[in-house]
Amino acid sequence: MKKKIIIAAGGLVVNEQKELLLIFRRNKWDLPKGKLDEGESIETCAIREVMEETGLKNIELTNFIAKTYHEYFDKWIQQEVIKETWWYAMKTKGNNVLIPQTEEDIEKIIWANDSILQECLQNSYPTIIDIIHQWKKLAIN
Repeated sequence: MKKKIIIAAGGLVVNEQKELLLIFRRNKWDLPKGKLDEGESIETCAIREVMEETGLKNIELTNFIAKTYHEYFDKWIQQEVIKETWWYAMKTKGNNVLIPQTEEDIEKIIWANDSILQECLQNSYPTIIDIIHQWKKLAIN
């Protein structure tokens, strides 16, 4: 049986200090992302999900980075699925109040400089580590 593909989008958000926004969810460091709503563009989804999961308001989407794929068991539809996530570079200005979306199991949100980022990536997902490396190579942050 062919696995259902779930389309999602998310962002690698940097602030004016060139720090990357990370969320801590389910005991791992992650990036904000979520599922595409019907009739929504991928870009709109990426911005909406970042806003919902972090409380950020003024986000500017800059560049498409890449797509990642990972498999997981979707508890809502009770089957294994493949999540195709579209990742975008984003930036924000000013002092935003960060509000973790607790209903999505987000416990905390941080702005990570390079040394903090390296530490956090020791406890992250392979696809997240990969997309951060791709983003850094593109030097679009």
